[in-house]
Amino acid sequence: MAPVPPGIRFMASFNKDQWYKAFTFTLTFLLYTSFHLSRKPISIVKSELHKNCSQFMELSTEGSRSHRGGLHPELDCSWKPFDRSNYKQLLGAMDYSFLFAYAIGMYLSGIIGERLPIRLYLTVGMLASGLFTCIFGLGYIYDIHSLWFYIFVQVVNGLVQTTGWPSVVTCIGNWFGKGRRGLIMGLWNSHTSVGNILGSLIAGYYVSSNWGLSFIVPGIIIAVMGVICFFFLIEHPNDLKTASAQSSAASNQKLHKSWNGANGHKDLYLQYKQGTKTQNWDTELLLGQESIGVCVPVQQVVVVKSEAEPSPISFMGALRIPGVVEFSLCLLFAKLVSYTFLFWLPLYITKAAHLDAKTAGDLSTLFDVGGIFGGILAGVMSDKMGKSATTCAVMLLLAAPTLYGFSMMSQFGLGPTIGMLLVCGGLVNGPYSLITTAVSADLGTHKSLKGNARALSTVTAIIDGTGSVGAAVGPLLAGLLSSRGWNQVFYMLMIADFLALLLLLRLVMKELCSHKSRPGVAVEMKEH
Repeated sequence: MAPVPPGIRFMASFNKDQWYKAFTFTLTFLLYTSFHLSRKPISIVKSELHKNCSQFMELSTEGSRSHRGGLHPELDCSWKPFDRSNYKQLLGAMDYSFLFAYAIGMYLSGIIGERLPIRLYLTVGMLASGLFTCIFGLGYIYDIHSLWFYIFVQVVNGLVQTTGWPSVVTCIGNWFGKGRRGLIMGLWNSHTSVGNILGSLIAGYYVSSNWGLSFIVPGIIIAVMGVICFFFLIEHPNDLKTASAQSSAASNQKLHKSWNGANGHKDLYLQYKQGTKTQNWDTELLLGQESIGVCVPVQQVVVVKSEAEPSPISFMGALRIPGVVEFSLCLLFAKLVSYTFLFWLPLYITKAAHLDAKTAGDLSTLFDVGGIFGGILAGVMSDKMGKSATTCAVMLLLAAPTLYGFSMMSQFGLGPTIGMLLVCGGLVNGPYSLITTAVSADLGTHKSLKGNARALSTVTAIIDGTGSVGAAVGPLLAGLLSSRGWNQVFYMLMIADFLALLLLLRLVMKELCSHKSRPGVAVEMKEH
């Protein structure tokens, strides 16, 4: 007999529950990757919406008569209405409209998500997000130049995208316990950077020829992933057990003798195989010609819930969980820094390094590559030390001078820029990743909740919603400050980084003074 291949032996070493865990991990990873994939194109397309018109005027003067007739090339250089001198403010307003709607919607999304089936809620959100992402791209195809059209699409898209984060974090939190949660969540949260990288590459491929496709293709991808979510997402391990029990009961009924029961209570009795002679409990023989040989228990078997299902937590109840307020406010400033890079980095590289839109978009992905390693490193450190706040504080402390170094080194060529992008990505996205995943999951299952697992979505939404306020303010401030010089933007980012650090100092002191350190769990704090 031939030996079993090593790959098959490896697959057989995992039980069914482990395979379902791996499947849920992978599926939720891909689902939220598609969310970030659909958000990234706007940062790539910005440099196409407003080009360096002086370059195009020089190139077009030679062949303007043959290609454009008497048209002035400077009028066609940029996409109206972003051809004005205040284009940075207009582009910032587009970012702000999306992120402000996202921040407001996030507070409501968690509360709604606790009360609806996650699979359906997430599916509808992904389909709607795909639709409005495509509609933004149709502005190019149908030659739409109204600023309010793009702002309206951004606002609606921001609202529907709030269905994503609370849903996937709740789902992954249901499947994975607190053991090594930092490492697992760190690996899982790399979907943010993977989505940004793929979104940059897809948008960059089409940006110069047809920037409308930079939105339409990601829109189709997230819509397709929404359909996959509907057919395959398993919200909780208990759902699988329930389905398995129902399937087992259905197969057993085929082997059992059909019986109408007594007093109209058919479901209150257990049925047995025909011809069974021995039972483990007292039985009686039911009278009747058709019931000979069918035995049932003397007493009725009534199925009731062992305890009332916990009700969803209120908004104020979630705020009273120790640590929620501090981490939420810290994330506000940490996410401000991260999303300013997300929306403005390609344009900054275009202007500072004088590169074209596609090259700048490709280069900006290195920030997200660094973010992948930063998120994993933060998770591992949190698991080893059992101090989530301290881990975040150390990375925030190192991030501030690194941001200043990036603003200086980016002027010295491609090599230093690449190195600083990787380091900045790791230090900026590390705390952001840890707070939005492992810390949120820990706080959502805090001991003060007394086992009420239905708080996870609300807690996640509060933390990420507060962070999204910073995500909305950051790009807006960047648009306003960049008109005075990019150095002003970096000063703003460094100040935000220090404020995030200050907000964690109380929790850091609690952790350092604590003698007990449990891996993967935030320090126990008194309620306040």
